[in-house]
Amino acid sequence: METSIDKRPALTASWGSLKNLPVNLFGAVMGLAGLSLAWRVASTVFGAGTMIADAAGMTAIVVFIALALGYGAKWAKYPSAVKDEFTHPIAGNFFGTITIGILLLSTVVATYSTLLQEIVWAIGTILTIALTFISLTRLLKGNMDVAHATPSLLISGVATLDIAVAGGTLPMAWAHEVNLFAASAGAVVAIVFFTMIFSRLVHQAPLASGMMPSMMILIAPFEVGFLAYVNVVHRIDAFAALLFYVGLFFFAILATRIFRRSIAFATAWWAISFPMAALSNAALKYAAARQTIVLEYLAGALLAIVTIAIVVLFVRTLRILVNGKLLGG
Repeated sequence: METSIDKRPALTASWGSLKNLPVNLFGAVMGLAGLSLAWRVASTVFGAGTMIADAAGMTAIVVFIALALGYGAKWAKYPSAVKDEFTHPIAGNFFGTITIGILLLSTVVATYSTLLQEIVWAIGTILTIALTFISLTRLLKGNMDVAHATPSLLISGVATLDIAVAGGTLPMAWAHEVNLFAASAGAVVAIVFFTMIFSRLVHQAPLASGMMPSMMILIAPFEVGFLAYVNVVHRIDAFAALLFYVGLFFFAILATRIFRRSIAFATAWWAISFPMAALSNAALKYAAARQTIVLEYLAGALLAIVTIAIVVLFVRTLRILVNGKLLGG
């Protein structure tokens, strides 16, 4: 008995503290849910089975529950730490990953229950609009430091676009009006934020190495915009094609800057997952609409890339969790 008691402090110390659980880890839920959606579309485009889609979706649900319980415990035990994170000009942007994750999970659970899908989507919609309102209100107070205009700012910028991405197939008449409102608000905010961030990246000092993965968020307004627009107008036209290709162009540029061995792995790397998953979803839907072999090969390649990337992120995250680096502070 004495031996087991003596080991407890050592075990707690090696795993660290929930106080250090980063909110940006909810980006994993977004990436996994986005991957599930991509493979679901691939099942219709390529005739692939739904096994990977189901596995990624269930993993997203489990990860969300685990993180929600963990972050809830952090909020209860270390409320000041959560407050500091929420009010931080950069880290605070990642609270949007929680609400967007809920929205995306509504599409995952749709496979099992339409009613559950509608409930989860409604909850995610309310929380997303509320969080975006808070974020914009905070920014409009003025005196924003230009250095804080980082790509993570776009999380709140594209958040409402995800309402239309997740709710485009819902049958309720009022859902269409909510999607229109969300898509229009998200589009304008995304344009403004993208301009601010791009100007900061050009005219100010480069981002710190640890923040480089968040650069991939720059493709989100275009690819999430594509998915939201297509869901609202129910067609893929020239404007949708322009959104897709701009995002693809930026992906090609950003990939050369982000995927470098010199950038150490951290939970911030999950910032690449959902933008890439959104690009893959957009490519699959665009390929299905155009039915050309080149676009099908492109969509398949992007799906393979994002699948490998998310598997690597998942494994490496589990590794730093087990060795205590994740919660070690």
